[in-house]
Amino acid sequence: MIRDFFSQHRQNGLTILELLVVLTILSAVALITAPRVIQYVAKSKSQSAAIQLENVVGAVELFFLENGVYPTQQQGLDALVSKPIGVGAWDGPYLRDARGLVDPWGRPYLYRIPGTDGQPFDVYSLGADGVEGGDGENQDLRS
Repeated sequence: MIRDFFSQHRQNGLTILELLVVLTILSAVALITAPRVIQYVAKSKSQSAAIQLENVVGAVELFFLENGVYPTQQQGLDALVSKPIGVGAWDGPYLRDARGLVDPWGRPYLYRIPGTDGQPFDVYSLGADGVEGGDGENQDLRS
């Protein structure tokens, strides 16, 4: 009877060797897929930043349409969420809240007036590394 109990128990359970094999397989799968998952997450941050940049640019253009001028360098992008001093026709906020002025890496979008290449203004992010230039995820994103 005791022998039957142990033989039945052995058939229903897993041995330590079987558990180690399963853990090894799961670890190998994780090691193979982890870099790909990280790459997708990084790519999604860049794509999110590009969409956010377009929203901020649209808000700056709306500010211009209503006020006849772009926000000054001193006013910056904060003029899109709170009324700057000396602007009479401000009918904002032009963005829902100030979180729209922060890139996916937690740094504020940068604003330059006049812009480069004959543009009236530039809105940009320095990418994941926060330094000008770079490739891939570290690449600067500009309006």
